[in-house]
Amino acid sequence: MFKYSNTNKRYYTLDYYYKSKYNSKISKISLNQGCTCPNKDGTKGYGGCIYCSYSGSGDYAGNPNISLTDQFYQIKEIMDKKWKNDKYIAYFQANTNTYAPLEKLKKNFEEVLTYDNVVGINIATRPDAITEECYNYLEDLNKRTDLVIELGLQTIHEETTKLINRGHDLKCFEDALNELNKRNIKVLVHVINGLPYETKDMMIETIKYLSNKNIWGIKIHMLHIIKNTKLAQIYEEKPLLNYRVLQKCQAPLQALLRHYPDSLTQKVRARHRKYPSNSGNCP
Repeated sequence: MFKYSNTNKRYYTLDYYYKSKYNSKISKISLNQGCTCPNKDGTKGYGGCIYCSYSGSGDYAGNPNISLTDQFYQIKEIMDKKWKNDKYIAYFQANTNTYAPLEKLKKNFEEVLTYDNVVGINIATRPDAITEECYNYLEDLNKRTDLVIELGLQTIHEETTKLINRGHDLKCFEDALNELNKRNIKVLVHVINGLPYETKDMMIETIKYLSNKNIWGIKIHMLHIIKNTKLAQIYEEKPLLNYRVLQKCQAPLQALLRHYPDSLTQKVRARHRKYPSNSGNCP
């Protein structure tokens, strides 16, 4: 049996972490509070990341047209059919979940803490979308619940960052990480393997970079090419992306095990629905 695993996986699994901490299965309930992104609305750019569809990675998140309460209990009912007597993480997943007025964020985050058996909150966001006031509120929230900020990085390579229309640079990520570190808030970093023109060595460099940072864990997505996205248009014009993706993406996973064996790895794959087309790649 490998260290940090109750399923004999070679990396530190999220399931192992939560079962060790809570002595219970933890289910993440994906919610949609109706946020957008600064590289969609014109603040940092338009169109969003080239791989992201209109839902902003909210593939399995709740319906933003109904209340958070209804979203939560609808998804909880589905989860309960698979896992009985578990506890829950309220996961604000779709788009950028600190990119809204602070009062709205407070209302929604505080509300989910009142739901049955919720032990924590995960907030997916971007490093360029957290204000000083929001940092201070998150510091307070972190004292009252099991808080994780899921911070989108995707790659350390600036040429790729520009190509995928991220709208921020690596320094912006480092600044946000430092602010969260100062407040002792757990940070889970998103990266994407298989981005356009990235080589195996480039993907490994991103993993090595993160191995020297103070982060709680890492979430690795494999790139999705989804209909009706800018990336899909690029692919249709020049299918350069079909380049032994699986073979290239295995190397960063091996690098993760070699350079970062104690990192909590939340995900090494992702999926999306066929219709409507939603991305599993953002924020």
